Amino acid sequence: MPRAFIALGSNINPAENVRAAIRLLGRRLRILRVSTCYETAPEGRPDQPPFYNAVVEVETDVPPAELKQTILRGIEDQLGRKRGADRYAPRTIDLDLLVYDDLRSEEGDLVLPDPLIVQRAFLAVPLAQLAPDMVLPGSNRTMAEIAAGMTTDGMLELVGYTDLLRRELEDGS
Repeated sequence: MPRAFIALGSNINPAENVRAAIRLLGRRLRILRVSTCYETAPEGRPDQPPFYNAVVEVETDVPPAELKQTILRGIEDQLGRKRGADRYAPRTIDLDLLVYDDLRSEEGDLVLPDPLIVQRAFLAVPLAQLAPDMVLPGSNRTMAEIAAGMTTDGMLELVGYTDLLRRELEDGS
């Protein structure tokens, strides 16, 4: 069964919304693991509250475009995500399909693997934590190599919160 990696981010009630998103994902997909959750500063927006960022590894036979448009966007809608002209506005939840098996694709607004992985530590570091030996499709580099080249300054590990997420996943809560 295909393996996919989904990034989660929130800076509106992030502790509540990231947990809720993982619960909702777990109702639709088989979640294998959750990365460490990090608190990070918003990109280019020091006036906004910090984000919680994490990555989940899932198994799914749902095709990538359907996964993004139906499941991920559906959960965003359910959790009150409002999309507007400002791509960097605060959000209740942001769910992005980062990698889907070894697929390379540009299908409408879905690009796989997500090109921001190699630019943003809050995507690369948790992804490398879950799949350090995975060669990022099209890059000829492992996730461990990509993450090692990034600075994690400003990424605060939320150890207790991560433990809570993982316990809930194990308990099926």
